[in-house]
Amino acid sequence: MGHNFLTRALRHLHLKETWVIYFIFGIIMINYPFIHIFYTPSTIFGIPALFLYLFIGWLIAICVIYLFVKTINLEDEDKGEDH
Repeated sequence: MGHNFLTRALRHLHLKETWVIYFIFGIIMINYPFIHIFYTPSTIFGIPALFLYLFIGWLIAICVIYLFVKTINLEDEDKGEDH
């Protein structure tokens, strides 16, 4: 069941629009207001808040890119089956 849901969700993903949205979101997240919010001397689990913010953002970016690549592979497989 989980695999079918993931497959359906990935097929409904519009790549061009979503790439643009995530790109703009990423640019916004590394600009002054957000970086300034996390540029504090406080720590979370012993890790400075800014480093944790950047690390979590990096992990989310990797997951998003993985989903895009998976979607492209599904579209390529579907095109290959049609021929």
